[in-house]
Amino acid sequence: MKPDINAGWTKTIRHDALAAKGRAVVRQDGKQIVLFHTPDGVYACNNRCPHEGYPLREGTLGDGCTLTCDWHNWKFDLTTGANYFGGDALRVYPVEVRDGDIWLDLSDPPREILRAAIMTNLRDAFDDHEYDRIAREIARLRLAGDDATDAVIAAIEWTFDRFEFGWTHAYAGTADWLALHDEHDGDPETQLICLLECVGHMADDSLREGHHPFTEDSRPYDEDGFVAALENEDEDLAVAHVRGALDGGLGFAGVERGLMRAALAHYADFGHSLIYVVKAGRLIERLGERVAGPLLMSLTRSLIYSSREDRIPEFRHYAQALAAWGRGKENGAALVPGDFAGLNAKNAMKLTARHGAAPSLELYETLLAANAGNMLRYDMTYQTYTEKPIRDNVGWLDFTHAITFANALRQACAKHPELWPQGLLQMACFSGRNAAYTDPGLDDDQWRVEDPERFFESAIESLFDHGRDEYIVSVHFLKTLLAAREEARTDPASEATGPLVASLNRLVNSTLKRKHTRRVAHQAMEFVALDG
Repeated sequence: MKPDINAGWTKTIRHDALAAKGRAVVRQDGKQIVLFHTPDGVYACNNRCPHEGYPLREGTLGDGCTLTCDWHNWKFDLTTGANYFGGDALRVYPVEVRDGDIWLDLSDPPREILRAAIMTNLRDAFDDHEYDRIAREIARLRLAGDDATDAVIAAIEWTFDRFEFGWTHAYAGTADWLALHDEHDGDPETQLICLLECVGHMADDSLREGHHPFTEDSRPYDEDGFVAALENEDEDLAVAHVRGALDGGLGFAGVERGLMRAALAHYADFGHSLIYVVKAGRLIERLGERVAGPLLMSLTRSLIYSSREDRIPEFRHYAQALAAWGRGKENGAALVPGDFAGLNAKNAMKLTARHGAAPSLELYETLLAANAGNMLRYDMTYQTYTEKPIRDNVGWLDFTHAITFANALRQACAKHPELWPQGLLQMACFSGRNAAYTDPGLDDDQWRVEDPERFFESAIESLFDHGRDEYIVSVHFLKTLLAAREEARTDPASEATGPLVASLNRLVNSTLKRKHTRRVAHQAMEFVALDG
């Protein structure tokens, strides 16, 4: 049987007609294809520049079959489609002249070849943090019939050993962006936004970063040994335990409690440690075991390097309060959020510890309401001060940590309730720290929300066009909104729900000053003067 020489081929225009014009656009199978007549033969490519869509029929054809898009001076090799500037490649098509007619092969390459090309191009865009190009490559991956979340998996594999101090908000935010991605099934544009924000944030955080390899050692996992290694800041030993757990088939579930114990052993890294542990579990559950090793090794590194605030004077009472947990001789009266008003961290922890015999969830709701109230009453003048000491550099994002930490704690203690004392004391640390930066005279009522579900729907919709040029800001809005929504849905009647939603309402309707030029200069001069 003779092969069908026309399979995939389409007849277009006459060769003599093209020769007379020099170039022509033909429309075939929904494509716009531009044909060029050159001394070296006929060439065909997509008419739209892959950069921003300028019609290449208007481009300049130079020597050596170089086609220049005159909008932004991108240059392509018409024989291969290669981009001389390292950006998106140009789709070119095989051409044959048969009996005076020009024929084009419009068939797509095999799927595996197409996917490989897309992933190569995505990596190029990723390494330069080309946001718009990342978007195009993820869109191409989806159009090719692949699971576009593979781009997120690849980005994790490209970055896990490039974060020198372990996890960043990029991974934590990815867990929440993927949750929104899955909520918007059937809305490909919104889903692309979610994936783009994941991959873009990882690209930005790893930009120009080198590689920081992990040990290849593996040892049988032992939870106490793992926690001790983290406490002793022995990364190689801790990672060896993680590798052993994965080699032994334990998965995330096998190391989860050890990670949570370590995260709550100290008031650490302003709550990030526990938040990251919970987000790691969600990411692995969503993306599969392929990301377990990279995520857990990077997470282990972040626990090693986490700052341990309970060792500084403001929070040094933590260990003593934990030792005294539940030993107070209280009269049984339940705590209310107002009991924490004006208390510093030490007194907030002492009060919480004295009531440690109370039901944990009741204490949790009281502390969540207290922290939400602090956030609601944040004194925004601290954003404008230029002559206060560095310890008073307090902004909105400091208050959001109390909410995202609380949400992570509730999830952690639902599995491991023995961790409630540590977590509740750390919620008290947040309350005591942030209380000093509140305005008790603020009118709370103006931010009250009558319909929380409608508020969250609107606020989350705004995330898909957030307009924030710093990932660190947009990801805090994302994490705090989703954490607060989850808390409000868990117990709508909780005394924490009202102030929690009101605090989010104020946050999304307020300004965030992110660059403090005069404050930085003033503090720098004071610091170096003292330094001598």
